[in-house]
Amino acid sequence: MLNQFLKSVLTGCMATALFGAAVVTHAEEQAQIRPDTLTVIGYHEVTNQANDAIIPLYAVTTENFESQVRWLQQDGFHFISVNDLIQANAGKLKLPSKPVLLTVDDGYESFYSNIYPFVKENKIPVVLAVVGSWVDTPSDKDVHFGDAEVKRNKILTWSQIKEMSDSGYVEIASHSYDLHRGLLGNPQGNSEPAATTRIYDPRTNKYESDKAYHQRIYNDLKKNNEAFKSHGIPTPRVMVWPYGRYNMEGVSVAKALGMPVTITLDDGPADYKKSLNSLNRILIEHNMTTSDLEREIENREKNLGDNYRPQKIMHVDLDYIYDKDLAQEERNLGALLDRIQKMNVNTVYLQAFSDTDANGSADMVYFPNRYIPMRQDLFNRVAWQIAKRTQVRRIYAWMPLYAWELPKSNSASKDLVVTEQPKNSDHLNMGYIRLSPFSPKAQKVIEGIYEDLGKSASFNGVLFHDDTTLSDYEDSSPEALKAYKAAGLSTDLDAVRKDDQSLQKWTAFKTKTIDDFAMKVAGDLRQYQPALLTARNMYAQVVLNPYAENWYSQSLEQSLNRYDFTAIMAMPYMEQAKDKDKFYQDIVNRLKQYPNGIHKAVVELQAVDWRKDNQPIPSEELADTIKSLYAQGVMHVGYYPDDPIKGHPDPAVLRQAFDLQPNRIQP
Repeated sequence: MLNQFLKSVLTGCMATALFGAAVVTHAEEQAQIRPDTLTVIGYHEVTNQANDAIIPLYAVTTENFESQVRWLQQDGFHFISVNDLIQANAGKLKLPSKPVLLTVDDGYESFYSNIYPFVKENKIPVVLAVVGSWVDTPSDKDVHFGDAEVKRNKILTWSQIKEMSDSGYVEIASHSYDLHRGLLGNPQGNSEPAATTRIYDPRTNKYESDKAYHQRIYNDLKKNNEAFKSHGIPTPRVMVWPYGRYNMEGVSVAKALGMPVTITLDDGPADYKKSLNSLNRILIEHNMTTSDLEREIENREKNLGDNYRPQKIMHVDLDYIYDKDLAQEERNLGALLDRIQKMNVNTVYLQAFSDTDANGSADMVYFPNRYIPMRQDLFNRVAWQIAKRTQVRRIYAWMPLYAWELPKSNSASKDLVVTEQPKNSDHLNMGYIRLSPFSPKAQKVIEGIYEDLGKSASFNGVLFHDDTTLSDYEDSSPEALKAYKAAGLSTDLDAVRKDDQSLQKWTAFKTKTIDDFAMKVAGDLRQYQPALLTARNMYAQVVLNPYAENWYSQSLEQSLNRYDFTAIMAMPYMEQAKDKDKFYQDIVNRLKQYPNGIHKAVVELQAVDWRKDNQPIPSEELADTIKSLYAQGVMHVGYYPDDPIKGHPDPAVLRQAFDLQPNRIQP
């Protein structure tokens, strides 16, 4: 990792390509909002016995539930049924303005007592998602509620469910038969959501195969359908995923079993016209007011998601956590979790690879896969612990795109980026091993590595490393020259470099190739992480010097348009900036030239000075820089690296700066 930073920024001669796609402004996004935008709202328990709630965080009083429903009606919202939704998706029905689909999860008895009479009296359609195994539990047994136990009388009976289904107002959805629980997800013993986890078998040290996973999900959903049928309840048309965890394999299975509608907990509007496969919804918490609900609906309608919620980012090297002594490794992990909580960050960039020989290219990874040695099965463990034990909202898997040092037994290991020797010795030279972006064989291996990552863990985004780059003396490999020729570009690269117009076309082609492949890899990952966000590291010089794009085949404008986030390595000590304050100001001013620049760019600071033997940057200096960036209008800030072993930077000092930005969405 360190070699990439060092070798990529030690030269001062940079360049650029002058091109880019159209920018969609925030105002234009608002103008694109349709009047029939669907809102899906999810409840769990409606009870007047707060002290006896099954999940207090999601327990709502009857009074609040009824007042929220009435507020929706008074504000012009119209409740729709699943029939309405399916017909609208097929183009056979126009939904009323401000349509709302009301859903309730888990099948608590309180639904029958506190929700059903109200919706029946007011003729409001509602979707009730039930877990078959819970309802099948005998009356004298406790219900296995996830990893806990719940008294049987807290869960509905089949006769109650049938009565409500027969009323015509309650659509009974599947919440799985027995997937609302955890299964062994890694060697360290984490219990993880059954619907998306590949079961780890400690006897064989192997994970569930693709075939076995598919069959398990199919058998479970089919069993729930059969349970419905055996009790006179229509086969479900809606699948509501336990814990909101799902993947496209599960969606495909549900659809094949007659459930075209699947409901998630993802952010963003529910685009029913595009697809019913994954309808996003708002989850109601116990203390949510009608004002909170109104703001949530507006934010979703305007698609104000992560770009408008300030990200406070800790960039973590998993190498700091790894230790051959597993007891020490657990202590290291504990130190990291403690720091995350004290720092109050809400986003973590988490390393999933390792550069064990420090040559700038990944030769090992921290997850099981088919192509490259696994240093230890650790990424899933750390990601899951961060997600469950800290306040972090988003975890990004930090991965190279091309900088893979494959075993020599893999024939793709020879398909490398070829760098011509520049005449000027001071010219930028990346100097580390990368697979050629133009090699189909290399692309297939890289896609396979990412596919295996997607299967192995739950995470929210991918951060492509700073190896998403080619200098203007790269790539002259045979596969690259073939690609240039096919694109109508000259293969005389020396002549190309001497002609500015040809250079810009060549740079544009390489930039597009890199970004296209990153988007392809992200698309593949979304088969396993459907709501995946994308981020990429970008060199500061590309932002500071418009001509620098030619030297890196990176375009700020293209990146802002194509990735969810662009993480700019704003590292003045690496860049040998004479005036650090001006360095940051120039970056911010450039970002402000783009309508989406502030919302889609991360300013990532360096926490150590690699030029001075990894000397720590004082925590007070980092905090002052964060405060200054916030004052200049920057929304997303992070730092690299976090050292949980030496305790740098100081969480108490940085938290004072990070806390100046709220965690809520900033329209």
